[in-house]
Amino acid sequence: MPKSSKKKKEKAVDFSKAKLKLGKGKQLPSNVVDTSFKARSIALPTQSIAIEKDATLPTTRRKQSFDDLVLLMKHYNANTRKDTIMSFRELFELHPDIVESSMTILLGACVRLIGDEDAGVRKTLLSFLSWLLPLVSKENLIPHVPLLILFTTSAQTHIFPEIRIDAVRFLDLFLELVPESVVDGWIQGNPGHGKRVLEGYLGILSAGTKYGDTEGEVKATSTASVVLSSQSKLVVLKSLSAFLTHAVSRQLRSSNHATSNLDPAAVPLPTWFLAPSFRSARSFNAYERFFRSESVDCQPQLDAEHPRDDFICMPDFATGPLATAWSLNDLSGISLAQTESSTHLNSHTSSLIHLARTLYSTLLASYLDCAPVVFSPDANPPEAELNLLTVTARIMRTLYGSILQDRFSLSLAEEETLCDELSTLLGYMTGYFPFRPARREIKVEHAFQDLNVIYCELTAMLVLVSFRRPSGDISRKARFPTSRSLASSHVKHEGKLTLQAGLVRTYVTRLLLGEDNSGAQISRPLIPTMYIALLPTIWALLNQTKESHTRSQGEAPTDTVLSAMLDHAIRTTSNSAVKALTVEFVARILLLETETDYCGHFDVRNMGEREKFQEWILHLPRTLWEIGPHNLAASETVLRSLLRLLQRGSIMIKHEEIFGLQTRLTPFFMITHPVRGRLPGPFTKIPTSSQLIRRLAVDLVVTILSVSTRSEGEERENLMIAVGSAVSGTLEEGYWQQLVRATGLS
Repeated sequence: MPKSSKKKKEKAVDFSKAKLKLGKGKQLPSNVVDTSFKARSIALPTQSIAIEKDATLPTTRRKQSFDDLVLLMKHYNANTRKDTIMSFRELFELHPDIVESSMTILLGACVRLIGDEDAGVRKTLLSFLSWLLPLVSKENLIPHVPLLILFTTSAQTHIFPEIRIDAVRFLDLFLELVPESVVDGWIQGNPGHGKRVLEGYLGILSAGTKYGDTEGEVKATSTASVVLSSQSKLVVLKSLSAFLTHAVSRQLRSSNHATSNLDPAAVPLPTWFLAPSFRSARSFNAYERFFRSESVDCQPQLDAEHPRDDFICMPDFATGPLATAWSLNDLSGISLAQTESSTHLNSHTSSLIHLARTLYSTLLASYLDCAPVVFSPDANPPEAELNLLTVTARIMRTLYGSILQDRFSLSLAEEETLCDELSTLLGYMTGYFPFRPARREIKVEHAFQDLNVIYCELTAMLVLVSFRRPSGDISRKARFPTSRSLASSHVKHEGKLTLQAGLVRTYVTRLLLGEDNSGAQISRPLIPTMYIALLPTIWALLNQTKESHTRSQGEAPTDTVLSAMLDHAIRTTSNSAVKALTVEFVARILLLETETDYCGHFDVRNMGEREKFQEWILHLPRTLWEIGPHNLAASETVLRSLLRLLQRGSIMIKHEEIFGLQTRLTPFFMITHPVRGRLPGPFTKIPTSSQLIRRLAVDLVVTILSVSTRSEGEERENLMIAVGSAVSGTLEEGYWQQLVRATGLS
């Protein structure tokens, strides 16, 4: 019964009529079909059949032209903007010939995306510009730099921190490609964009007063008090370090005319640290030019009235007509140019001093934050903190090193303040020096070795400054102590510097001997940049007074440093990039005793290393033979070193050394083989275009023969035969014969 009643009710539903309710519309059946529709019109004028298309117009694979992509750069959708940037790269890869002609419009559209709020767009744009800008010649890129810098510095002050950090990454790219245009004008009052870029760095770091305000209370440069992470701070400080390096090196190049004609591939030897050891700048400049190649006119014939002159090459002003003499107006113009150069140099130093004071607290805080983690004895440091500490040390070296190198532009009060700041920074580093990793890892060891070298450089700066003081003090207050506390403070400060110098002396000695602090072999040999960085430290240790280095008990004395330096100079192979630097440096310190205006503490006659100096001198002919024509710059350095030592009458060159040089120089010109007989030496392989080097070799032989005695007949005759055979049939044959006749060697 229940089932039949249920079926009856279900059948009744099909024929029942729904009761309508007030205000309700009629319900549609469940099987109704919706016949409504909507229509939209799409306007595509570029695809109109009424417009004729240029088939030769460069397009992408999606048939987008350059003009189409420029319009899409302003699209509201971030993904569309990002795809457009990648389409630009596709277009230029397919049609590289349109890159140069499209730069103005393209960069005008791209610069607006440097401060884009979408991180993906900024990252894609940076990747695109990193690919595109190196393809453009530097001459065509420089006119667009002002526009790029304008939008990048605007992004440096953006309200969002991530946009400010990405703006720094764009600056890294511009510093790599056109560093001169980026740093130009960083000094107050000079035209350029460098000042705005530097203010952007300081604003991100919240590093104190606005750059250029030399007076007043220290105030924050950024209204957004955002604490940067270690990775973000590393990006900013690394970029700032590159900016300062380019700014300082550019200023040094513009003020140093002596090295403007040098080979860019050759690494010049710095000599600024020797300047305080001379009584006048003029005598130091003359000493500094001993090893510099200058463009002169060679006079092929000797002067009959002065046949024994040392210098065969004479400049234009000595041999030219009197009509080319300078007028009074020319001389006054030179004086004015020198005055402007001096004023510009003082402005450069003042800007560096103010910047160092502005960044002092930032650098100190950065070091204190990273030092406990980096120098932990339990494990190797994280990469971000290690790199951050290394960059901080490099900025310290760039700022304080550049300022303290200039002995003439600093007042006593400025020098005292800077030395106090640098001494404080070094004081925090001394507790960990020498820096060594917890576990051996090549990358970490290299970073720690760089930190050790920077510490040595900064310590050498303080030691060199102490030599310049009239009484050898670092602090001016110490010369006029007004209380017992000031006097004790000075003694404590001087004792700290002596301790630091002793630690540096031990480290440098072991480094030159090829050992690390554990006595094992170091992971890498000295490279040119590292050796150059160590030279001020080596000189500061050599030039210390006996009282200074005897106060540090248990440390390596000065003669040990000298012995290690000579061992390294002799042990370095001839094909090493450091060899020419070691030859010039050793020759320079040997020539100091021949200078009348030299007033340093280092005296080669009292060092007790005569045998090693003689060994170094006698190994130079072999070095010259091994280098030969493979490294002409190094060959020139070796020839000039021997020639200057002989001309200046160095006390280290006696009869035994002259005899040894005669014997060892003969194979350079001619080799006597027991089976094959006489063979030409490396001299004959030097290109004839390198006339200066070939004549330097001839000058060296003539100088040696002139100071040798007639009793050395066989060796003397062998050398003359070898040189005569080597120059036979060349331009140097007549030159050699004239020198032989003029000096009476025939």
